Amino acid sequence: MSLQHVLTLRKRCQKDNITFHPNDTVSYREYRMYFFEPTMSVGNESDVVTIPNMLVLGASVMMENLPYALRLMISATFKTFNEGPFLTKTVGELMWGYDSGLVDFLNKYLPGMLPSSGKFGLFAEFNNSNTGLFTIFTGQDDIRNVHKVDSWNGLTELSYWKTPQCNMINGTAGQMWPPFMTKESTLPFYSPDACRSMELIYQRPGEMKGIPLYRYVAPKTLFANGTDYAPNEGFCPCRQSGLLNVSGCRHNSPVFISHPHFFNADPVLLDYVQGLHPSEDEHGLFIDIHPQTGVPLNVSIRLQLNLYMKSVSGITETGKISEVVMPMIWFEESGYIDGPILTTFHTNLVVLPAVMTYMQYGFIALGLATILIAALVHHRLKAALRRHLLTSTVIDNSRVCKTAVKGSHDTQEKHVTSNSSNSEK
Repeated sequence: MSLQHVLTLRKRCQKDNITFHPNDTVSYREYRMYFFEPTMSVGNESDVVTIPNMLVLGASVMMENLPYALRLMISATFKTFNEGPFLTKTVGELMWGYDSGLVDFLNKYLPGMLPSSGKFGLFAEFNNSNTGLFTIFTGQDDIRNVHKVDSWNGLTELSYWKTPQCNMINGTAGQMWPPFMTKESTLPFYSPDACRSMELIYQRPGEMKGIPLYRYVAPKTLFANGTDYAPNEGFCPCRQSGLLNVSGCRHNSPVFISHPHFFNADPVLLDYVQGLHPSEDEHGLFIDIHPQTGVPLNVSIRLQLNLYMKSVSGITETGKISEVVMPMIWFEESGYIDGPILTTFHTNLVVLPAVMTYMQYGFIALGLATILIAALVHHRLKAALRRHLLTSTVIDNSRVCKTAVKGSHDTQEKHVTSNSSNSEK
């Protein structure tokens, strides 16, 4: 598809069939619908483009091990329905599906080969669909389990992959995580579209309109092959690092998922396709989380859909196509909190805690000031009391002395008087 075609779609999600269970879990199905936003797009759904024919080239690889005579018959069938190696359609038809006689023929005589029984399109099975029946923990008994997946479509593990570890359903449903996160925390989640659990790692702190956040990104090992990262051996058969083979959950079609422009992938993949310039800013995925609540503030999930194609003998439509993993389309699903929700979030989780912190320090300062004033008052009162006691003691002593002196004079006066009386006699 031309790089000048950047379509913006508005996604509407709605949870239905919400059922609470006695074991502190809740089940639901999330339905999703996409609406084209022409004012935010470069190009239009009515624009006509030419891309490799995924139906022909993908089916050819799927049938390369069939007997040669049968491959000739398949090639003749392609010709009957005027299907060649390239396809010219409008953008809307390629995205949401188009009528095809070949699709009807394959669904009739080879049922289950195609992911859809109706129109064939890159996003035909996603629009107006649901992501399956999720059963998650409410966190009522333990906040550390909030939103963690208990089961998906009744399953506690998958069967697409080769090892128990790869088949595990880990983490949450990808919409929120347990609170009180640290820099050592990770973001595990299960993605039905990728048919596996994934885990993002902490990259750096940040801030969004005054709200503190942690940014989590995909590690380089996320789509690494089993040779470069042994735990991923269960996702094989693998090709170069940076490609996830999802054929096992996509009707064995030769489809691979990667980061856009093969970001974090083996550089050899860039040698076969022109015009690719991978960079983290434009092609890396990230989730910005408020660490105290586990709520995503800003999200950008970027993935690329690739088709493995090659020349298959007996199927002339494949001609002399080189063996290559060809990018078909890459998409970015982004969203962020804004408006009244952001205001409420900022008030409750930034402003009020800050006010409470300042009030706490204010009360501490007030308490210290009160203690200091009380100590000073107590010291002054004690000093005044001492002065008062000292003054009272001096006054009392003075009175005692005066009384003693007066008594002495009286005695002497009486003595003199007595002596005078005796002389007269």
